[in-house]
Amino acid sequence: MASIEVKIAGREAGEKCAIVEIIDENFVEVVGEAVKNRRCNIAHLEPTEDSIDVSGGIDSIKAALADL
Repeated sequence: MASIEVKIAGREAGEKCAIVEIIDENFVEVVGEAVKNRRCNIAHLEPTEDSIDVSGGIDSIKAALADL
C-alpha cells in the first residue's frame, strides 16, 4: 500500500501521485495520472489520508488514482 500525496510545488502542483520508491532521505520516486514518473523532493509533497495498492504496474497505479 502507498499513501496518496498531492504535489504542492512545480508545474504539477495540485495533482495527486503515489510514492513508488524511496530514493534517499530527501527524494522519492512518484507516479500519477497527470504526474510523470520521476523523482521528487519530499518537501514538495503533502500527504492525504487515502492509500492505494502499488503491487501492480504503473498503469494500475494511474487507473487507481483516476478513480479517486
